[in-house]
Amino acid sequence: MKVGLYFGTFNPIHAGHLIIANHMAEYTGLDQVWLVVTPHNPLKKKSTLLDDHHRLQMVFLATEDYPKLKPSDIEFRLPQPNYTVHTLAHLREKFPTHEFSLLMGEDNLNSLHKWKNYEVILQNHDIYVYPRINNPDEIHPNVATNARINCVDAPVIEISSTFIRNSIKQSKNVRPLLPAKVWDYVEHNLFYRR
Repeated sequence: MKVGLYFGTFNPIHAGHLIIANHMAEYTGLDQVWLVVTPHNPLKKKSTLLDDHHRLQMVFLATEDYPKLKPSDIEFRLPQPNYTVHTLAHLREKFPTHEFSLLMGEDNLNSLHKWKNYEVILQNHDIYVYPRINNPDEIHPNVATNARINCVDAPVIEISSTFIRNSIKQSKNVRPLLPAKVWDYVEHNLFYRR
């Protein structure tokens, strides 16, 4: 089985995440896309994150009607901070018959050469890249010419979880940006109000 891994804090998961994940599942050779909820991105402040189980529950609610999209809590059980190279090694060991690829935006591709052991990732995994509007940085030469990089003609989505959190804090109605069940969960729990 070919599985695309879409890593994120999903704080909260929104319509843009679903559009990209579904596009990758439908328009590439991938059989499934796993939305890997990251407990702690080394580049983000942990204090801004909802508890892991709440973010995982929102991903579950958002994906339950999409058979090719699966929530994953695989990183919850790994040492923190999480590094993608370690997660991939763990997944290869746990699912030896699966072929894992990474999904990322062009902005992340630009910084891939700064990731821990990025050369190992490129040796062993395909990367599917979706476009972003603001992408002024040059791609590192070791990355740009790699045959494992697959640029996908996916929709350009410029919705951010940060924008949604800030909007909720300002009592703005962002309901159209969230899957209905996620909106209900956020409202019920009064998340992002402060």
